Amino acid sequence: MGHRVLIVDDAAFMRMMLKDILTKNGYEVIGEAENGKVAVEKYKELQPELVTMDITMPEMDGITAVKKIREINPGARIVMCSAMGQQAMVIDAIQAGAKDFVVKPFQPERVVEAVRKALS
Repeated sequence: MGHRVLIVDDAAFMRMMLKDILTKNGYEVIGEAENGKVAVEKYKELQPELVTMDITMPEMDGITAVKKIREINPGARIVMCSAMGQQAMVIDAIQAGAKDFVVKPFQPERVVEAVRKALS
């Protein structure tokens, strides 16, 4: 059984792409969330080993969600997903406790590398 992952992105297409990359590489996607608020609820419910977190989302952004998840579990492993040109936000995310980040459009090798690194 692969590591259990929660995918968070407001774009269903992005969640689908990530799920495809992760399942092909032996990870088990146990849940998806379309915004930070849902992500925090799902995190409590599913207790994933890793979360992939989009930065810009409606209702609650990824950085706020990272902080809330880290309040629940200080050891939470989170990899941020950002669009090009969100460098400042990526730095905020890392300071909030994210382990790594990947840039959209996703390069499968880079996603797997970031996930592996975060889980090690």
